[in-house]
Amino acid sequence: MARSEVLTTTTTADDLAVEASLRPQCLDEFVGQPRLKEHLEIMLGAARQRGQALDHLLLAGPPGLGKTTMAGIVAKEMGVGFRVTSGPALERAGDLAAILTNLDEGDVLFIDEIHRLSRVVEEVLYPAMEDFQLDIVIGKGPSARSIRLDVPRFTLVGATTRTGMITGPLRDRFGFVARLDYYAPDDLEAIVHRSARILGVEVSGDAAAEIARRARGTPRIANRLLKRVRDFAEVRRDGTVDGSAASEALALFEVDERGLDKLDRAILSALCRTFGGAPVGLNTLATAVGEVPETVEDVYEPYLLQEGFLQRTPRGRVATPSAWAHLGLEPPRRESGPTLFP
Repeated sequence: MARSEVLTTTTTADDLAVEASLRPQCLDEFVGQPRLKEHLEIMLGAARQRGQALDHLLLAGPPGLGKTTMAGIVAKEMGVGFRVTSGPALERAGDLAAILTNLDEGDVLFIDEIHRLSRVVEEVLYPAMEDFQLDIVIGKGPSARSIRLDVPRFTLVGATTRTGMITGPLRDRFGFVARLDYYAPDDLEAIVHRSARILGVEVSGDAAAEIARRARGTPRIANRLLKRVRDFAEVRRDGTVDGSAASEALALFEVDERGLDKLDRAILSALCRTFGGAPVGLNTLATAVGEVPETVEDVYEPYLLQEGFLQRTPRGRVATPSAWAHLGLEPPRRESGPTLFP
């Protein structure tokens, strides 16, 4: 599918080509998510045998785990076209109608951030998903009339980082709902080695393990760290990416041994130093670190929670003893007293 790209001074056509080349093109190339791959293999095989479009899919999970990549693989495995859009881009019902009426039979329509669809667009999507028809209103006032248009049978693949924000009627119209989990270090190592081969970089086993360990369980971050380590090795070293070069480069780019970056540590520092360990509300915490609440909640908190650095309580966010230890601080001593919630 041809897609126009707006190029800036920091994004070139070559950069976009490299980014696209790092994405697996088929299920056999996709590393990790074994259960999801097994489910999709069965569904794709059955759909091909019947000669029908695949059921609509909803992929949920934190950013960078491969939801867009998996949608592209579905289209490639089915041998159909792949159209990409996002929830915020579909502002009016006519925007969705224009896309749906231009699909070919069996095409895959990928809607990123589908939880941000407007209610008007969502209502138009319901009959398209169920009956492959569009209800269009022509005219205004007393002369307005509604017509129903047929659209080709297509597969909708929705991606979301916030499953709870998807309405029940929309979620129930998906034939398969899956959640992508964070990746194990071994899977991330395999991803680093694969990306290194595509980029033409020689990476030692120690370097791949070091990058994987600090990649927060996320392939997108692993690929980004690999490119930064490559840059460091080419400028400051002889171009060889070994364990020492990876450690030195990641320290320079402020990614510590647990995979925490500058903003992660700023969040923990705000909880421990600025607020002294007291519970902090999301908006207050986001203001303290200079970020929007949605970014803190969707991008940074999941990993901090998974690693045991952060707790969500009814009164707000609280740093755990592990967070204090990671910052080299002594946690405050709690005064003994009656427990409200024994």
